[in-house]
Amino acid sequence: MDEEIRVIKKNRTWELVDRPKSKDIIGLKWVYKTKFNEDGSIQKHKARLVAKGYSQQPGIDFNETFTPVVRMETIRTILALAAQLKTKVYQLDVKSAFLNGELEEEVYVEQPQGYVEKGREDKVYRLRKALYGLKQAPRAWNNKIDQYFQQNGFTRSLNEPSLYLKKEEVFKKNMMKEYEMTDLGTMRYFLGIQVQQSDEGIFISQEKYAENLLKKFKMLKSKPMDTPMAINLKLTSNDGAPKFDASIYRTVVGSLIYLTNTRPDIVHVVSVVSRFMSDPSNHHFVAVKRILRYIQGTKGYGIRYTQEKKAQLVGYTDSDWAGAIDDRKSNSRHVFFLGSKVISWSSKKQSTVALSTAEAEYISATSAACEAVWIRRILVDLRQEQNTPTKLYCDNMSTIAMTKNPVFHSRSKHIELRHHFIRKLVEDGEIELKFYGTNEQIAYVFTKALPKEKFYYFRERLNVTGQMH
Repeated sequence: MDEEIRVIKKNRTWELVDRPKSKDIIGLKWVYKTKFNEDGSIQKHKARLVAKGYSQQPGIDFNETFTPVVRMETIRTILALAAQLKTKVYQLDVKSAFLNGELEEEVYVEQPQGYVEKGREDKVYRLRKALYGLKQAPRAWNNKIDQYFQQNGFTRSLNEPSLYLKKEEVFKKNMMKEYEMTDLGTMRYFLGIQVQQSDEGIFISQEKYAENLLKKFKMLKSKPMDTPMAINLKLTSNDGAPKFDASIYRTVVGSLIYLTNTRPDIVHVVSVVSRFMSDPSNHHFVAVKRILRYIQGTKGYGIRYTQEKKAQLVGYTDSDWAGAIDDRKSNSRHVFFLGSKVISWSSKKQSTVALSTAEAEYISATSAACEAVWIRRILVDLRQEQNTPTKLYCDNMSTIAMTKNPVFHSRSKHIELRHHFIRKLVEDGEIELKFYGTNEQIAYVFTKALPKEKFYYFRERLNVTGQMH
């Protein structure tokens, strides 16, 4: 607590003033947290002084609250490139980052518990800089660090607002003079993701996160399952089964969604069970428990990135027509690789009802093409420009024909205009749609539950495996 107050005073975060009559005073509270290393050992005990931001009123206490958040696809792309180029990835931690953000609004807070100045108990602090908990704190910090980076020769990516690039000279020492920072060395543990860097490549996993998840829901000693989903399982909203506690269901499914950041092998089933978070039944929770039992047997699994001769961007797209029983909507699936290194994947229900398999595949292909364009632009930012069209593999010949034939015929005349974006990409040579049989179509694993042998085959193709040694 003393350390937190010291940092606040050093940053000149606030000044003690008379209590204003016409302004609301925001309360403060202490929040205590233990930070752990990737092996579960204690890194440090932390006390954070947090503003009760829930009492703030929009238009009075704050105006804008948005701030960019880095996409996991960006992180995975950078790690895949580091493995390809055989370079190390380093990590820095800004101490009390939000305390550096400068406020534009007039905000007052109470004196913190345990640190009220004697004889000046009636006074309050006027904030010059942000405190954790304030609605505008993330935006204020982002503005501050954005200005610092751009003044020091960094270029911000137009495609990823959280990505800054600089080609020459080491900036670490300069930045550590500007901000109180901890040099964590090579990246090992980041946002709950364990990163193992070696001469063989890079391995990312969420083993510690998975173990805590199993422990939380008392599944750590459960019997493992070979696959995360039973074959031919069809879940519906009105299955007649007794209702299950929605709060518990949402907690476990939300945790599983975060686990998919390094586990594309569970993306499909997590996408399916997440549709019932508002009104789950016992049948839905049985499906969730099977996922946890699969995780129990594979909790050390993650993604392996290694160096290879070529690292061209390639994608696979697939869909299951009318796969959702309740509303008969189809699902769009895609996965992208840099060489053999998986960096992006998605499994989402389509917003409209497709009238044919070809239409469902066409909509899915367009969604995948949009992702391909974004990744290509990120690679340009990272000086890894793709000089040839990105191959996008699809197992439907009618879909491929529709992307090449601009004539509106009976199969495509009713499709929304935005889905025809892929035609322009094919015409411009950014995307090349190619046929790939279903048995080899990697995105197929995102469309339905598969037999054990088939599931293992595609899991291996995704480079989801145990730790590197």
